[in-house]
Amino acid sequence: MKNSKLMNKMLGAIVGDIIGSVYEFQNTDSMDFEMFTQWSTFTDDSVMTLAIAKWLMEDEEHTRQHLIRCMQALGRRYPRAGYGGDFAWWLRQENPQPYNSWGNGAGMRVSPVGLYAKTLDEALELAKITASVSHNHPEGIKGAQAIAASVFLCKEGKSKQEIMDYVENSFGYNLHRTIAEIRPRYGFDVSCQGSVPEAIIAFLEGNSFEEVIRLAISLGGDSDTIGCMAGAIAACMYPIPEEIVSSCDRILTDDLREINNQFVMLLKQRVSA
Repeated sequence: MKNSKLMNKMLGAIVGDIIGSVYEFQNTDSMDFEMFTQWSTFTDDSVMTLAIAKWLMEDEEHTRQHLIRCMQALGRRYPRAGYGGDFAWWLRQENPQPYNSWGNGAGMRVSPVGLYAKTLDEALELAKITASVSHNHPEGIKGAQAIAASVFLCKEGKSKQEIMDYVENSFGYNLHRTIAEIRPRYGFDVSCQGSVPEAIIAFLEGNSFEEVIRLAISLGGDSDTIGCMAGAIAACMYPIPEEIVSSCDRILTDDLREINNQFVMLLKQRVSA
């Protein structure tokens, strides 16, 4: 696995977030939308994804305490990235406690776990930790584990059918739907149960990275997060076009780009070990 391929896999979530950022509150139901505009930016999805990556790099014991420090440090550095009200409050606390959330914040940030883990069991356990520090509702944990497992299985070369079967059997999500069937009745839904399966369906239906992102964002709803989760899985199967990578690289700040690059190097070392 070459370094450029690892870079693409890590960028999948960030790319989906950035492309979806413009459409979160100006939803589109078309797949024919402009992927990058002057308003395209990274949001809390990318910031927290990179906070998880930073935790995995810095803490071999994978403790909740260090995870919270990483999330708070990076979150406070970017206080206007678009956090939900409860999570923004969580970021400011001296001793933050989980608040029983089933929000899709648990799923949007977890993809580094699927890339890092060497076994499916490790991916599931680390995903549970990343969710439970804030999103400790069973649906929050389930959503994080479903995305982490999908990323892990896709990274390991499993087929879409195998990924779909595992997710349906393990988490109870109905993936036997199409984007066209979902779209007309889909609204703004920030729950894991109302956005994680939709993101996975976009991955299952798309035949390229760009098509997966376009399908995900055309649903409407919480577009940046659905794009983030779908993109994280899709990047493990499909290459991200170079022009998309370059556009997103220009949008990231130097410190976020550096965390991404360092995590890619860690993944390369783990593959070689």
